[in-house]
Amino acid sequence: MHLPHRRRVNSTHRTYRSSYPKRISLSPRLLLAFFAGYADFPSATVRVYKDSPTPSMTQLLVTMMPLSVLCFLFAFLAGACVHSTPYQADSSSSVSSVPGPPHFVVYSDRYVAGLTGPPPASQIRGFNVFAISFLLLEGAWDKAQEWASLSASERSAVKAQYQAAGIKLIVSVFGATDVPTTTRADPVATADSVAAWVVQYGLDGVDVDYEDFAAMDAGDGKAEAWLVSFTRRLRVHLPQGTYILTHAPVAPWFTPNKYGGGAYRTVHAQVGSLIDWYNVQYYNQGATEYTTCNNLLWQSSSTWPGTSLFEIAYSGIPWEKLVLGKPANAGSASSGYMSTATLASCVQQARDVGWNGGVMVWQFPDAASSWIQAVRGSAFPM
Repeated sequence: MHLPHRRRVNSTHRTYRSSYPKRISLSPRLLLAFFAGYADFPSATVRVYKDSPTPSMTQLLVTMMPLSVLCFLFAFLAGACVHSTPYQADSSSSVSSVPGPPHFVVYSDRYVAGLTGPPPASQIRGFNVFAISFLLLEGAWDKAQEWASLSASERSAVKAQYQAAGIKLIVSVFGATDVPTTTRADPVATADSVAAWVVQYGLDGVDVDYEDFAAMDAGDGKAEAWLVSFTRRLRVHLPQGTYILTHAPVAPWFTPNKYGGGAYRTVHAQVGSLIDWYNVQYYNQGATEYTTCNNLLWQSSSTWPGTSLFEIAYSGIPWEKLVLGKPANAGSASSGYMSTATLASCVQQARDVGWNGGVMVWQFPDAASSWIQAVRGSAFPM
């Protein structure tokens, strides 16, 4: 559970929305019918030349007319499709800005004296994703609000420093404070607002830390439907390959046959291809849950069966999309803490069998460069 500290700095903040044109799509059935109308074109051509070894100009024009009409219509339709798609950055001439695995993610929500916004990149060396937290339904709070309070030039300087260090900057939304399904927040409008904020403030993407437990426990599928709609809408504005989009589910939400709506198994089945990876929260789920390498990696307890790292992977979710999430210390969560030495041994075991998802931690400054260096160990040496 990620708890915002609910602190604003002395400046005002607004959330922003933007309008995007709707996508126009072509019916496959319409295209098939179109092709079918010209299915006998080659045979017609052969008949013309059989009947007249030396075809006249009129015969040639009649023969080629269907092809010219076809080409004209295709050119017209292609142009219409290109100009009706939502605006997005042209990534055709640039390398994808979404890093491949392993992912080493650190959240930042806590106020740090003397620091406004992200820390110097040197303090988080070894991480490659920094998640400022949180952007809530009512607007930005804590570190997200600090980021918005910086001037454009200050943000540009931080981004340049992080880019040089190979670190992506994303914003995490919701956390334990927001319950968007329960409060009936519109998923499309919410996604529009979040995406506009990400673009306006020059970030590399968004992490969806949805923790509406009441909605998920209801088992009526509304939580899953909300997440699916929200995720799809985010991708309209934050194109895959250009912007990072992650989710941070608690591990029990992968439990099979427990939730009426399927929880994150359903979310993955419907929009998993749009999600870059999962920052799985292996903490706050019980005093003895996910505290050994065995129940973290190989076989979870009977309380949350089927939710260890490899059990989730065996259920069909690519293991390179599964990032192990842990608290930085015992005080950062109610349960699930592992020492860096123990966690490093688990990471090494997983790495030995081919897993390369990475590690997530809650939160900076308790987890900084020395923490991730110890956890990466020899499995992912710095």
